[in-house]
Amino acid sequence: MHHDCSPPIVHRDISSNNILFDPECKAHVSDFGTSKFLRRDSSNWSSLAGTCGYVAPEFTYTMKVNEKCDVYSFGVLTMEVIKGKHPGDLIANLMSSKLEEIELKDLLDQRLLYPNQQIEKSLISILKLARECLHVDPQCRPTMLIISRLISTCRPCELLVHFFSC
Repeated sequence: MHHDCSPPIVHRDISSNNILFDPECKAHVSDFGTSKFLRRDSSNWSSLAGTCGYVAPEFTYTMKVNEKCDVYSFGVLTMEVIKGKHPGDLIANLMSSKLEEIELKDLLDQRLLYPNQQIEKSLISILKLARECLHVDPQCRPTMLIISRLISTCRPCELLVHFFSC
């Protein structure tokens, strides 16, 4: 959406309600009713759009939309998938604490068995990536292109150190 088309598209409503699965269980973003083309030579002001709880904080008070707004929403969605419900106040707690200070069991869906050591390691890597997506400073959030590359290489934790200096 942001890197493979010109002009880039910002969805503005990445939420669990707008993710569909195909027969092979591959996720697809749906409902482009609130999406907006980004113009590189414009300030991209916009009316507020999106699902409450997924909208990037800076968008709500500046009304300026960019691809980092979708990155924030992706971070919320990632936390929701891991937690089994919208993370709500957990986002603020996650951002104000070191990830090591929060017990993994408090971030996981309590309806599922606790993961084995290999899956636990992967979940921690994904949680670190989600935390970067939720960064207060949008400039410090990764791009969706970086996120896609990190996830496809299955080494999010190692590559995060390489890409971020915030």
